[in-house]
Amino acid sequence: MARFIFRRILSSIPVLIGILIVTFALVHAIPGDPCQAVLGERATKEICEAYFKHNGLDKPLPVQFGIYIMNILQGDLGDSLRFHRPVVQLLIERLPITIELGLAALMFAISVGIPLGIISAYRHKSKIDLGTMIIANIGVSMPVFWLGLMLSYLFGVLLMDTPLTLPPSGRLTPGTYPEPFYLVWGLLIEGEQPAGIFVFISRLNILNCILTFNGDVLVDAIRHIILPAITVGTIPLAIIARMTRSSLLEVLGEDYVRTARAKGVREFVVVIKHAGKNSLLPVVTVIGLNFGLIISGAVLTETIFGLSGVGRTLVDSITSRDYTLVQGFTVIIAIGFVLINMIVDILYGIVDPRIRLS
Repeated sequence: MARFIFRRILSSIPVLIGILIVTFALVHAIPGDPCQAVLGERATKEICEAYFKHNGLDKPLPVQFGIYIMNILQGDLGDSLRFHRPVVQLLIERLPITIELGLAALMFAISVGIPLGIISAYRHKSKIDLGTMIIANIGVSMPVFWLGLMLSYLFGVLLMDTPLTLPPSGRLTPGTYPEPFYLVWGLLIEGEQPAGIFVFISRLNILNCILTFNGDVLVDAIRHIILPAITVGTIPLAIIARMTRSSLLEVLGEDYVRTARAKGVREFVVVIKHAGKNSLLPVVTVIGLNFGLIISGAVLTETIFGLSGVGRTLVDSITSRDYTLVQGFTVIIAIGFVLINMIVDILYGIVDPRIRLS
């Protein structure tokens, strides 16, 4: 298994290098002047020349790319041209929001989509199957921005002051600030600045509340994440349900399934253990690929629900020609994709040992 994982890591390195080259080229191909975008009316010729020189934008593109690669190898993603802050600090602040939203949406899509697909396959050509597939098709067809607005209006306005009301925006109720776990645990000396990893973990509100046993804020954080997670996770849910149904239907027709039934094995064991496990490979593939849908859907969702995550920041940085921020965020997202694909490959080896041996 270790050799299998090592091969997958090695095969990911050329992909990351290619992503760096393509991202650098595309970002610098965006029309427009970053000095004009950032400084506006104050962008005189002299100021722009000083601005380009200060940020290294006056150097040839190959030199800029070489400097960028060397900085990445040292863990430095540069400084944002717009915010005048290190990109790493902005990532520490905003990436946890997107990760929390993405994981919540993925859990929602998997926990609902797979059972729906199994029920639909087992009740093939029944009313339940028809109803499930209609719901799945509707879920795939609904635009993320429309669904987000409708959910906000329904649960934030129409159901206001009822037990079903849910917060239509934000991560926490205004005035609610959970104490970071590193202060509760006494990990810092008074006056000492927290390490970046501590700040990163503490900004994952749900995890931070679990680590500090703060039940009230935990409930508040979960209530705020429900609507964005449903918005982002609806399309992946529908895709997962349809793939689970088609994959399980194919496996249920195999000879070994009929043999298990002929031996008197319980139907639940036949469907879940025998057929279910062998139908997981396509489903695992779809779950991995839908990570991309969740990240892209998070761009609009973060805007609708007022979440300052990576998606919203990335769109703002593109419009302001903030090359450094776009490159830094894109590299981190690309690394996330590569890691997800690698995890999917490892899950392949766990589900089907023949893949490890091939």
